[in-house]
Amino acid sequence: MRANAKFRSFYGAIRVSICMSMFCWNALATGSDAVPADHVDFPPEVADKDTPFWSFQPLPTVEPPTVTNGDWARTEIDKFVLAELESAGLSPNTDADWRVLVRRAYFDLTGLPPVPAEVAKFLEAPSHDALDQLVKTLLASQHYGERWARHWLDVARFAESGGFEHDYNRPHAHHYRDFVIKALNDDMPFDQFVRWQLAGDELASDNPLALMATGFLVAGVFPSQITEVEFERARYDQLDDMVATTGVAFMGLTMGCARCHDHKYDPIPTSDYYRLVSTFTETVPCEIALDEVEYARSRIDEETPPMTLVATEGLKPVSNHSDGRGYPHFYPETYFLKRGDPNQKEGVALPGYLQMLMRNGTSTSDWQVPPPAGSRTSFRRASLANWLTDVENGAGHLVARVIVNRLWQHHFGRGIVGTPNDFGKQGERPTHPRLLDWMAQKLIDSDWHLKPLHELIMASRVYRQSSQFDPDDARVDPENRLYWRIGYRRLEAEVVRDSMLAVSGRLDRTMYGPGSLDEQMCRRSIYFMVKRSQLISSMQLLDMPESLVSIGARSSTTIAPQALMFLNSHHARTCAEAMAGCVEAGATTSATTSATTSATTGATTGDDRSWDAVIGAGYQLALSRAPADAELDEHRRQLAADFSDYQAVGREDSRQAVVANFCQLLMSLNEFIYVE
Repeated sequence: MRANAKFRSFYGAIRVSICMSMFCWNALATGSDAVPADHVDFPPEVADKDTPFWSFQPLPTVEPPTVTNGDWARTEIDKFVLAELESAGLSPNTDADWRVLVRRAYFDLTGLPPVPAEVAKFLEAPSHDALDQLVKTLLASQHYGERWARHWLDVARFAESGGFEHDYNRPHAHHYRDFVIKALNDDMPFDQFVRWQLAGDELASDNPLALMATGFLVAGVFPSQITEVEFERARYDQLDDMVATTGVAFMGLTMGCARCHDHKYDPIPTSDYYRLVSTFTETVPCEIALDEVEYARSRIDEETPPMTLVATEGLKPVSNHSDGRGYPHFYPETYFLKRGDPNQKEGVALPGYLQMLMRNGTSTSDWQVPPPAGSRTSFRRASLANWLTDVENGAGHLVARVIVNRLWQHHFGRGIVGTPNDFGKQGERPTHPRLLDWMAQKLIDSDWHLKPLHELIMASRVYRQSSQFDPDDARVDPENRLYWRIGYRRLEAEVVRDSMLAVSGRLDRTMYGPGSLDEQMCRRSIYFMVKRSQLISSMQLLDMPESLVSIGARSSTTIAPQALMFLNSHHARTCAEAMAGCVEAGATTSATTSATTSATTGATTGDDRSWDAVIGAGYQLALSRAPADAELDEHRRQLAADFSDYQAVGREDSRQAVVANFCQLLMSLNEFIYVE
């Protein structure tokens, strides 16, 4: 019974918004391999001289370099970084304090602060091996998927409404978010993660997770009310969104400008762009109703039965127009367009891929998947998925580099390539190209599993350095591009809010399912509904981006309204009052009998030292450390003075109000919203 309840918590709904390539017209039912009479066969346009750019090349065989201070290196990653430091005359920082490392690991992998008991347990016998084990434990936590799914949802421009002036809701879009969380928690191989998002309905039509994954393609904006003459342009805009997001998310390539002209910097001709667009020609949003029982039982593993597809909705045919259009805004062919104008067609474009990422004499047909007999889909996207994850002859080497860079970015605050969505010629060059290639190959060799790569990064001495600032090193490398220290990083909006809920004991850890627009919701912030015209105001204050296009890296601002939110918002005060109860309980538990007695009598006498246990418990809960002597003295005096003032005006809840004020102060500290 418990297992069934667990399944229902994840698979609670029976309808999922996905993207499918549906044959709606008899002209298409004969198969998409037939060559239209008016197709245009542009000759190859990418010369050899255009392809030697570093990111377009195959992964080379890379060995860790030899370093002078070999004893410092704990992993191969350390050798790559140390070689660059030694070359620049720099030395790495010493290891960070164990308490700092525990807190860093928790925020990086789960997005939640450690509870005091967990920190105390680790500090009883701290070691690098113990920290390695802690990392494994955190990677096994269900909160890992919630933390890292938010990173990917930024890249996937995920939202649950269509945008524009009407911004109608997409009530089943949350299934895509749930897929990402589940896939990351189960350590789904990243190549499968990519393939299912492009063609899950073709590659694993009997698996509800695969159907949920294709929500990636239809997560972009689309107008809900358009006129007859706007249909075709809106459809090309939708296809452009699919192609552009596929390019930046998986390959780190900006391809949108090739809609109107050859890419000005990267070897992407307009013909390649429209061949990619043609891959999605028959792809339209729809809703798939699933058998509830099989849906609830279905899992990624092979032991459970597959789901049953019982209905397809949203593709009811309407009157055909003269050029073959159907519901909704569907066109049976994609054309090469002059200057991106649907009114200037230059012939039908057949599916194809980027010439610069096709090697050894391969052609589009080498990755083609013929549709099975009776299939309602074209399998064009399955073919695209094959090319995209082919390491030998396709784009797989670039896909591996891009995702490895994203992992590095979220662990260190900056990627080896500082422009995670642009690995082209306009993007930044990698600071450690050999390290990036080595890790990309490591990912491929580990069957594309991401969790081992997390472990490798977090086991390195580079990752475990302190944040201590050295003015001499800063003069040589002021932006810390060579990683001689670990910088302070402001936590993202979702993590700040989740931390406030966690330390106040208000966090509702229920996973999956529809989101909410209620700002007072106590679930993790990833379960806020992302409605494009109604974003959560507190999240926006802390730089949560708008989901209009793919976001590779968030901005991090410091503005006055952020401080005012911590001081004045209803959410902050509610969390502070709830945290006060947790702090009082912690103070009572940790105090000796005499200290407890003192704290009790202090409620009426105002004895300064009666507050010591409260202050200590608050610091441990919010900051995972004990207060320094100066901090203890300052807080002690302030709490006693506030208590006396409240008593003087006859306030009955004087002690509760004073402790709540103290807790709100702790949650407003830089140390609470920054990770060292």
